[in-house]
Amino acid sequence: MKDNKGNPLRLSSVNHISLVCKSVEESAYFYQNVLGFVPVRRPGSFDFHGVWLFGHGIGIHLLRSDDPEKMPKKTVINPKDNHISFQCENMAMVEKKLVEMGIDLVRQRVEEGGVYVEQLFFHDPDGFMIEICNCDNIPIVPLAGEIVRSCSRSRMNLPQQIHLPVVQP
Repeated sequence: MKDNKGNPLRLSSVNHISLVCKSVEESAYFYQNVLGFVPVRRPGSFDFHGVWLFGHGIGIHLLRSDDPEKMPKKTVINPKDNHISFQCENMAMVEKKLVEMGIDLVRQRVEEGGVYVEQLFFHDPDGFMIEICNCDNIPIVPLAGEIVRSCSRSRMNLPQQIHLPVVQP
């Protein structure tokens, strides 16, 4: 397993997430009009209903459930549930817009070493958790590895990349 260091598969980025939906149309509307995704061409050879969207550097593939009525509906917003997180520049503006749209949300504030991160959690139409945060306030520091980066490359007064020695177990 000595080749299992760093990036053994030589991955370059996240391409997309795929979500199964009760209504592809309702979910597509949400992702376009709440989160700002845009529809993109989907291969015509697929023999099942779906929509591809792109935004913020990631694709979201929405697929119609084979049995929409049997899909569980999450009603409790639990920040510890599976979710996708988006970085934003103005948490107050995002919260105001979500409230204006009538979207139920849970607000959290996390502190780490005097640095504060604001988080907003809410569901898409099928109960999949969405987080909006200002997480680039906290630098990403690996426990072992080579590169340290923040979520945002626009951070000022902080190094963009630091090389650390690889720690062997």
